[in-house]
Amino acid sequence: MTSQTSAPEPRTSPGAPPSAARDLVDVRRGPTTWTGLWFVLPFLAFYLLFLLWPAVVGLGYAFTDRSLAGGPLSFVGTANWRESLTDPALYDSLWNTLWFTVLSVPLMVLLALGMALLTDHARRLGWFLRLSFFAPFVLPVAVMTLIWNWMYNPSLGLFNGTLARFGVQGPEWLFSEDTAMFSVVIATAWWQVGFNYLLYLAAMQSIPKEVYEAASIDGAGTWQRIGRITLPLLARTTALITVLQLIGSLRVFEQIYLMTMGGPNFATRTVIQYIYDSGFVGLRVGLASSMAYIFMVLIIAASIAQFRLFSRKEA
Repeated sequence: MTSQTSAPEPRTSPGAPPSAARDLVDVRRGPTTWTGLWFVLPFLAFYLLFLLWPAVVGLGYAFTDRSLAGGPLSFVGTANWRESLTDPALYDSLWNTLWFTVLSVPLMVLLALGMALLTDHARRLGWFLRLSFFAPFVLPVAVMTLIWNWMYNPSLGLFNGTLARFGVQGPEWLFSEDTAMFSVVIATAWWQVGFNYLLYLAAMQSIPKEVYEAASIDGAGTWQRIGRITLPLLARTTALITVLQLIGSLRVFEQIYLMTMGGPNFATRTVIQYIYDSGFVGLRVGLASSMAYIFMVLIIAASIAQFRLFSRKEA
């Protein structure tokens, strides 16, 4: 015996004519049209031309001695990859990148969470806090670095000027190996935390108020409601923000390049800047391409590991 399966008959109202079911099926299927493709083509063309194609070309350059100085192009096999993996300067820049990530990710996640909690509870000042906390995020990186370079200035800056009033000698914020990375992290947190804050605030305001009211009736205080209701319900948002912040911190380049140029003594030079120096300053595009792909693999591995970690915690 053979069994045949067929699509379930669409439900219609009892008074509907027999042809209503066929019309409903036709409406569900819809006519075949390519109109939507024209809306996708511009983005698809830019994606292929400016993202996918350069990535493929860069992977090919990683196996050649491609140079911005010109000259004949020759295949060198895995020579660029071996040189990248044995380059001490690359590992130093990788350490600086990891140190920046360790300093910035917890700070920007916890700071955004605290700001969102403050905004959610301060009803009357909510609009002012939202404006104040999110406004720095819209500033261009050049404007942000100008502001903080002035505040970090050892002789004319706001910080050292304030400390001098109390008879305290301020540090050389961006000109000392001991304080340069911390100074960049503080400036980056002030600039970028607004995006994480906005995600937290949106997730927090989507929690039903009835849950808090029921907890209050049962005698739960403010901190108990935050610890047992708010934070558990924000677990997925925290995972998302942490992964996004991890990727963003590993890819840090602009603010460090504009504030310290990787100094002093390469104490703040990150992987992206070293790749930039190798390709556009040293003119070795093939070597820089191999470094870029090695770093891309590390970012993907770190993102996958963090996704699995949060998935296990949620389970």
